[in-house]
Amino acid sequence: MSEEIRKLEPQNVWENFYQLTQIPRPSKHEKAAVEYVKKVGNSLGYTTIVDEVGNVIIRKPATPGMENRKGVILQAHLDMVPQANSHVQHDFTKDPIQAYIDGEWVKAKDTTLGADNGMGVAAALAILQSKNVKHGPLEVLLTVDEETGMTGAFNLKPGLLQGEILINLDSEDEGELYVGCAGGEDATAIFTIETEPTPSNYKSMQIAVKGLKGGHSGMDINLGRGNANKIIFRLLREFVDTFSVRLIHINGGNMRNAIPREAFATISYPANEEEAIKAHIMKYLSIIRSELKATEPDLTIEILTADPVTTVYTKDFQNRLINSILACPNGVCRMSDEMPGLVETSNNLAIVKSIEGQVHVQCLMRSSVDTARKALAMRIKAVFDLAKADVRFTGGYPGWKPNMNSPILKTMISTYQKLYGKNPEIKAIHAGLECGILGGIYPTWDMISCGPTIRSPHSPDERVKIDTVKKFFDFLVATLENIPAK
Repeated sequence: MSEEIRKLEPQNVWENFYQLTQIPRPSKHEKAAVEYVKKVGNSLGYTTIVDEVGNVIIRKPATPGMENRKGVILQAHLDMVPQANSHVQHDFTKDPIQAYIDGEWVKAKDTTLGADNGMGVAAALAILQSKNVKHGPLEVLLTVDEETGMTGAFNLKPGLLQGEILINLDSEDEGELYVGCAGGEDATAIFTIETEPTPSNYKSMQIAVKGLKGGHSGMDINLGRGNANKIIFRLLREFVDTFSVRLIHINGGNMRNAIPREAFATISYPANEEEAIKAHIMKYLSIIRSELKATEPDLTIEILTADPVTTVYTKDFQNRLINSILACPNGVCRMSDEMPGLVETSNNLAIVKSIEGQVHVQCLMRSSVDTARKALAMRIKAVFDLAKADVRFTGGYPGWKPNMNSPILKTMISTYQKLYGKNPEIKAIHAGLECGILGGIYPTWDMISCGPTIRSPHSPDERVKIDTVKKFFDFLVATLENIPAK
């Protein structure tokens, strides 16, 4: 099935992408992918460097006669987000991705595809391998662990790269050039679980919220999709208010940068309330389906069996936990004043999970305005402080401020217009591209981002539009041919 994609055009790009789908590479497990791209560089006879954290740098000499052009760095990240539908047994550290062609799109069977950012890596490798592309001095920078902490970008050393222009290959709409991105920061609230003996004559059940679309917590946060954590805790609030329900365990979401698609709560309850509780779940499902009918047509709530337990959360603790999750900001907090349609500030209530005597709540805050991100952090801290949780902020990274006078922007607008008879759209993105971090290490770089059309990244619905890959690659090739002299 996967091998069908090798026949698509441009064949060298798709061949590289196919090879990447066969290499397990979730964040923090990129060793095999590092070895693969290192082997490509060495086999071509190019200088190939692997730095202390695993970033790969490959240098390709200029095409004869173009040595005086400005040096260009093509940049992408090697890792991918590991998301699979709950009914699928897929080990992202061992199993290849099962990609397939579905009409105009390439998709993966029940998992993320890894087009984010495998298509960027594949295009950069194709440029290295090509004997026909004309270009000046060229470097390819492939970073690690972009999706869970931007570790590769943060730890890149100054002085390793020689180019003047960075073309990031990690945006997800062909025909658009990105000149800015949001910064981000993780917020974690840790509760110490308080328990007491389970009341007599209590039974247990697990409630599962499933079927949500999820998606990228930056790109898709403004689409009105359901958040599984918010949905299940709203139901828990109703349970606690209406019945004698006690919470036992919670497991919602699994990636800080993915809108949570599923959440599971195990509850304990009096045996004589069972039928009323089940009826209430079905009523609640009908309400939520009605509220989210335009965005979440496949939403479901399942009732599953659970083993009896000897302890439950105390009433005080479960109230503090439930109330704080309901009060925590989620989704779009403010739209941009400068760029209509762009989200300025958002929060993704990504993970709520019982772990060894604690409940961990993880959020990913994003904003193109650093002070607005700090204000959002204050709101989140206030909520969880009131609930007596330990609140921590980590992994902050800067945004990338647009430069509308960028020389590479002008070059790429002109090149796109000549190729396709129209101007590309110029945008900023409410997601964390590595450009903000890299620009801090190499402050003189002229930076821009482009890519093919990818939909629903960070979810099992991830897909890449086939015809846009060729347009993106042809545009990249033409851009390299038109880089100005130093």
